[in-house]
Amino acid sequence: MGERLLEIEDLAKEYRLGMIGGGSLHADLASWWARARGREDPNRKIGAGNPGKIQYFMALDGVNLAVDSGDALAIIGRNGAGKSTLLKLISRITAPTRGEIRIHGRVACLLEIGAGFHPELTGRENIYLNGAVMGMSRMETNSKLKEIIEFSEIAQFIDTPVKRYSSGMYVKLAFAVAAHLDPDILICDEVLAVGDVAFQQKCLSKMSDVAQGGRAVLYVSHNMRTVAQLCNRGLFLNKGRLEYDGETSRAIDLYAGSGNRDVDRNLDELPRGKNRGDAMRMLKMHMLDSSTMEYQMDDRMEFTITARTSVHDSRLRLRLILKNSVAAPLGMTQTPSFEVRPGDVFTKRISFSMDGLAAGEYTLGLTLAGADMRGGSILYDTIEDAGHFFIADDPQRTSGFTWDERLWGNICLKDLDMQDVGGNET
Repeated sequence: MGERLLEIEDLAKEYRLGMIGGGSLHADLASWWARARGREDPNRKIGAGNPGKIQYFMALDGVNLAVDSGDALAIIGRNGAGKSTLLKLISRITAPTRGEIRIHGRVACLLEIGAGFHPELTGRENIYLNGAVMGMSRMETNSKLKEIIEFSEIAQFIDTPVKRYSSGMYVKLAFAVAAHLDPDILICDEVLAVGDVAFQQKCLSKMSDVAQGGRAVLYVSHNMRTVAQLCNRGLFLNKGRLEYDGETSRAIDLYAGSGNRDVDRNLDELPRGKNRGDAMRMLKMHMLDSSTMEYQMDDRMEFTITARTSVHDSRLRLRLILKNSVAAPLGMTQTPSFEVRPGDVFTKRISFSMDGLAAGEYTLGLTLAGADMRGGSILYDTIEDAGHFFIADDPQRTSGFTWDERLWGNICLKDLDMQDVGGNET
């Protein structure tokens, strides 16, 4: 066990909904004074109605955590789980409602693009500004300056005011500063998604070096592939509560399993991808062969899809896109083409063979796709996450060992043929 760098006890953060936000301290005080006297809020928008009873929201509730040097800690959870709130509390951007945070060392944060930069200062000047904020002397920053500029890949623009930087340039410089000014704890919240793929890999490698160098990394991302690549420990947050602290693979499984595994699914209310207007819309999905959404290897999944259309298409197909627990596409299959006419509400029964899929959690993506006159695809309606299902491990198929998709992949290949070609020679 390494040196203890961070300790959190019974941490909670509560927000009052809709009680502030008048745009200025004067407006907020005027609203408060009006409510205290039972008068109408002078800042309330016309038609907004009476706010009535004060409502509260627990963004975090009772979180306990310890982080040691060498930890590369993934903080995983769905949107609204409390991940960013936790990092803001650790960074002391906001204060907790309850609990205690003890930090032993310097903290560098990447929570928002350009946070901590002064837009009128150049990149070089902002490096010194960030170093001073972290408590570093000018001599210490001087010793790291060349390395920071080289890593950021923006040496040509280092003496340009950062207000003229693109979002990618902001992130490159911000990460270079945060990672090279010797923080004891490096905090990174999603911002690397703005950078290009090559720079993302470079940053992940640098964060790994930070953790291996006896410091700690706290990493928030919805990209489970980078989480699995970087982190040696995972937290799973759900509705403000810490539900798991342990192996990264298990935290990823819990995150994947927190999705929709209902047998009956209202597709009409799910988020859509890029579609062609509202010409078609999938309405509901009903699973026919499982009450738990758990299957065995080589099973067959059967379900019905109900949709409506306002256009005619004689070559419509339903596509099924399969993704693994780290949201990487595994493959696509589709139905034979069929015809629909304006005003139709149609239901199709679908049979999907899972032959060869290894044990693990999977995500279904669905698309209603037609064809244009040139043979290209028309994507009428796309649902990236139509639900999750689970395939249980089968020891007989895997020769007695436990399947690990991060080691062996998601396709369970057939056994190899083998035969003797001769005896032992003396």
